Amino acid sequence: MKQYRLWLGAGLVSLGAVSSSCSKESPPPEPKPAAVAAPAAAPEPAPEPPKPRMSYEKLVSFFRQSAAAKAAEAEAPADTPAQIALGRMLFFETRLSKNHDISCNSCHDLATFGVDGKATSEGHKGQKGSRNAPTVFHASGHIAQFWDGRATTLEEQVSGPMLNPAEMAMPDEKRILATLNSIPQYVKAFKESYPRDRKPVSVTNAARSIAAFERKLFTTARFDKFLAGDESALTEQERRGLELFASSGCTTCHNGPSVGGTSFQKLGLIEEYPTDDKGRFDVTKNEEDLHKFRVPTLRNVEKTGPWFHDGSVKDLPTAVRLMAKHQLGMSFSDAEVDDIVAFLKSLTGELPGPEVLTPPELPPSTRTTPKPDPT
Repeated sequence: MKQYRLWLGAGLVSLGAVSSSCSKESPPPEPKPAAVAAPAAAPEPAPEPPKPRMSYEKLVSFFRQSAAAKAAEAEAPADTPAQIALGRMLFFETRLSKNHDISCNSCHDLATFGVDGKATSEGHKGQKGSRNAPTVFHASGHIAQFWDGRATTLEEQVSGPMLNPAEMAMPDEKRILATLNSIPQYVKAFKESYPRDRKPVSVTNAARSIAAFERKLFTTARFDKFLAGDESALTEQERRGLELFASSGCTTCHNGPSVGGTSFQKLGLIEEYPTDDKGRFDVTKNEEDLHKFRVPTLRNVEKTGPWFHDGSVKDLPTAVRLMAKHQLGMSFSDAEVDDIVAFLKSLTGELPGPEVLTPPELPPSTRTTPKPDPT
């Protein structure tokens, strides 16, 4: 019995030891360091909503012919083939200048889009003009001729340079008539062109014929395909440039089929432009016309530099920036300038063929033709 009790006590002691061991708590695990939260990224700005695309109908509306221009075109004289052919000859005729060395084509070279590429052209004895010679292409669509609009018609514009002492320098109309009447082929051509005139050889008819020829001087560009309904004629960048051109206000001045030439505008409308040229004021003596100039056509503008009335601007992007600054009070980004220049280049057209550009064979002088006079 005693032995049994000893065994039982030992067992209970063993069980107690086991129980005591199982009841001990393990030390709690060390807490993990809290993760440091990364700073929250700044929210990206919401993308600007795309600018609404200007409709095709709105874009082409800026370049339609006005009712006034249509009426003027309807009233223009009907040019005959004989008058146009004579005008082409006279356009290239250097004997209409005092020293037989300058023609209309000298300053308005048809092979280079109607300009000579100089800031100001050289006239008799190398005299420099005060203004840049504008292109003769699309000139018939202008409200007036010359930068200051002193000639209301092409005919008036043509006769001016022949008698200008700094240009072709003919001393008077008698010298012009003596030259033309001394060449039998010209006498015949004038009679065929003006059969009802008692004296067909005249300075008036000479100017009339050259104007008839100039009325045929047009170019056709990809932009014309766009205006005719082919929206794919312009690239995406050119379309962007056109829309910016229109939405920023450029079409206020550069509108109509010639993309300009339809009005007189002050140079430096918003911010004064540095020039001593008084522009149209010299013609009208009206203070409101001070520094106003006839808006030039932008047709073929890529090819007709240097630009502005004084030919002072040598690259097209600079011309765009200056116009934005002085006329609109705006500053275009480089990308916007690139887009507008891309659009302007879409206005470059195809030149006519050799039947217009190539100088025609001119009739020879005779012994009675006045000699060149370098004085």
